[in-house]
Parts: sequence; structure tokens; C-alpha cells
Amino acid sequence: MKIGILQADSVLPQFQSAHGNYPQMIRRILEAAASAEGIEISVINFDVEHGEYPDSPDSCDGYVITGSKKSVYDDEPWIHELKTFVRKLDSRRIRLVGICFGHQLIAEALGGRTIGAEAGWGVGIHDYEVIETGWFMSPGTEHFSLVVSHKDQVVDLPEDATLLAGSAFCPNSLFTIGEHVLAVQGHPEFSRSYSADLMHWRKDILGPETYDKGIASLENPLSEKEVATWIIRFLWGAENV
Repeated sequence: MKIGILQADSVLPQFQSAHGNYPQMIRRILEAAASAEGIEISVINFDVEHGEYPDSPDSCDGYVITGSKKSVYDDEPWIHELKTFVRKLDSRRIRLVGICFGHQLIAEALGGRTIGAEAGWGVGIHDYEVIETGWFMSPGTEHFSLVVSHKDQVVDLPEDATLLAGSAFCPNSLFTIGEHVLAVQGHPEFSRSYSADLMHWRKDILGPETYDKGIASLENPLSEKEVATWIIRFLWGAENV
């Protein structure tokens, strides 16, 4: 299975030596999950923030959109171009996974709405309640937890979306569209140490209460391997699982 990573941002230079860049983070979790599932994958990166795309949407079996410090409603040409590409993938039913910014951009591109939420910054490890279990998820899953780093939220889902999980802080945290679109607000590719570095860097922006709560949450359980497995199963397809 050939997976295209649609890179929408880069890790800050001072953090790359310790944590890698976003494509490397995602490649690491996907390769580990694919190996555990007995699925052979190859991963190729496209720097969509700088206009790099595959020759055809059919060049890959599926795609993953990374996070970004940008907002999906920012009026920037590359964001508009990425939304157009998402619509092409949707129209062809090519499998697509969105993480954080990618989750929000998919919603915006396909008729939903993302805003800077009144709840403010979400950082550290957040727990989500499963509302409906998708075919690619572990049977009986009631909760899962992921590292988060976001202020924007999806407040209106696309009309044909199915909500699978949410929390009091972020109600629309995991959704699907058919069997070809999966969008997750949390970051299965983020480690506790990278989350801590981001919070230290943003400490003044976050404020003491949010910062302290976020740092304390890093002691909580994390479901990154489980969610990475969901992503691989989803990209592999219901007909193959």
C-alpha cells in the first residue's frame, strides 16, 4: 500500500533534532502499525504547503494530512489548493486521513465549519469518549487518549459525516465520511516529550492554568499505538480487513 503524506507545516527547527519533522513522525507510527498488522506499506511525502502534489490523485492508495500552525480558514493560496485536492479525493473515494489541521481542513472542504473555539487552547493528553465504533476500530473501545495541541475546532460536521468520538472540550473529535474519509483531532504521532517541548515554547500564550494542567496530563495513559492501528486499517480498507 502506497501512502502519501500531505505535509502542511514543519516542526520548529530547534525541535527537529530531537523529534524529527511531521512526515517522519507519521511515517514512524504508520510503519510500526502496518508491521504489527502484517501490511506492507511505502510512504512518500508531498510538501503541500509549498505547492508539491502527486501527479495524479491516484498516485497513492491513500493520503494523510498533517497538522499545521495555520488555521484552515486563513486566506492563503496553498490552503485553498489543499481544499480543492481534498474535494478531488472525496469525489473519487480515495482514502484520506486528516490529523488536527488535516481533520479541520477536511471538514471545511467538505461542507463543515472550523472556528477558533471559545474553549481556547487544548494541550497535553486529552481523553475522548467513543460514541460509535467504526469498522476499523478495536471492538468494545469506550475511550481513547491522544496528545493534542490546538485552539481551532470543528463546530459543524459535513452533512454526510458520522461522528465517532468527542469530549466536553472538543465534541467533534473523530469522524468519518463513508469508508474513505477519517478525521481525528488528536495527534497519534506526537510523543509526550514533544508535547512538553511545545507547551514550554507556548507557555506565555497558554497561560499558567492551561500550561500546568497540560504538563500534569502527560502522566496519563496514551492510546497512540491503538489509533495508529485504526489509521492503517482504515487506509487498507474495509474490504481487506
